Amino acid sequence: MAPLQICLLATMAMMVMAAPPLQVISYDQTVGGFNSAARGWNSFGLQANPNAAPSFSFNQASVQTQCDVLASNLAAGKYTYCSLDSGWSVDFNGDGYGRIIPNTDKFSDLPGLASHLHSKGLELGVYVVPGAFLADLDKTIYGTNTTIGSVCSGDEGLARCVFDYTQPAVQTWHDSVVNQFTEWGVDFIKLDFITPGSPNNGQNLPADQSASVVAFRKAIVQSGRQMRLDISWKLDRSATSFRIWNANADSMRTDQDLNNYNQNTLVAWGTVQRALENYRQWIVAGLQVFGETLNVRPDLDSLFVGNGESVSGVTEAQRQTLMTHWIGAGANLITGSDLTNLDSVGVGLLTNAEALRVADFTARYPMQPRNPGSGDQDPQQLQAWIAGPSVDGEAVVVLANYGPDQGDGGYGTSLSGEQTVSVSFEDLGMSGEYTVYDVWADKNITVSDGAISYDLDEGASALLYLTPS
Repeated sequence: MAPLQICLLATMAMMVMAAPPLQVISYDQTVGGFNSAARGWNSFGLQANPNAAPSFSFNQASVQTQCDVLASNLAAGKYTYCSLDSGWSVDFNGDGYGRIIPNTDKFSDLPGLASHLHSKGLELGVYVVPGAFLADLDKTIYGTNTTIGSVCSGDEGLARCVFDYTQPAVQTWHDSVVNQFTEWGVDFIKLDFITPGSPNNGQNLPADQSASVVAFRKAIVQSGRQMRLDISWKLDRSATSFRIWNANADSMRTDQDLNNYNQNTLVAWGTVQRALENYRQWIVAGLQVFGETLNVRPDLDSLFVGNGESVSGVTEAQRQTLMTHWIGAGANLITGSDLTNLDSVGVGLLTNAEALRVADFTARYPMQPRNPGSGDQDPQQLQAWIAGPSVDGEAVVVLANYGPDQGDGGYGTSLSGEQTVSVSFEDLGMSGEYTVYDVWADKNITVSDGAISYDLDEGASALLYLTPS
């Protein structure tokens, strides 16, 4: 073979092996005017797993107790939202105008709860689903002569009818609901069972409820009160749907519920693996649909890092990995832990000043996967992620060993025990010299031969902050 041919073949081989160029994606302000994801606490983990927190009851007194701890023990982390999940409102009917009303057997004074939270620097969140109640079809929408039944029909399986969103009175109904939330002091709305996306879960959900997201956004705007709108659950990532979510929601769920149901612990590691794989799919779709800039933030569901393994269901290393990935994604940091049973590890993870400084960075630059050895974005058990670099050259790198696939992680490998995870700057799509700071170990590390390497046990990870040197 001629030398020129050998040279060409070698060049072609190098081109094949070279990592693809890094396309940096950044977050811009959300449609609601927020520059970072929400931080706080949500009740659903404790509601769904009563054995994990037997002292908790879903009522105003227990919620207030949890949120008082949020205000006192986690203030350093700026955790402000105290969010009530399903069950805070009456299940089968609204008020005289068909508006959503509190279940006073559980929450006797919702405005009083909001006032108490606000006095401590906290904010109140509530849970809703699309549609009006079937029991309210004969009621007149507030401020109109239109009955609910004339603009809402059928049965979606949640004791609710399905709105005809082309009718102006439907928007008026949403406005009346959100205006009442405003009077009560609500700051956050979680809108659940949105399709395309939400699995039916035994319900008869309409194929497309995206119009309800638009209606709630318009209602928030007309109310004059800034409220976050979080939509769920595992929402469709096709270009058409993703653009609707991006234009109308502040955050969106990337997966189904993370928590265990009626178990003695709050979460299982296999479910966490599934959640991380769904974030990978979400950010890759975001890159494909939006390119450089995305507005809506990811909601990876509750962050179960506050309690020890006997309550949380995951080891200390796995808890650190949860915190690392929620931070890396620039996701909602809304814990579902029992705040009355926090341990020192949990408080440390949630309030670590350097980790939260990284969270400020990833509030602008979310992490994306870069496979060690190739720079590709496929699911892998031994994985690397990069957030940034910023215009100043700073970046965040995450390395992880997710362990053998216990759920639906997608990577399909079974490497057991401690593994070496090594990623080169070329794999990451970067070049130059960097100071590499290990956030959890609180020290700079040595980089040799243009690669970062860690020996990581199953479920363990490293969170690194890189600055040009």
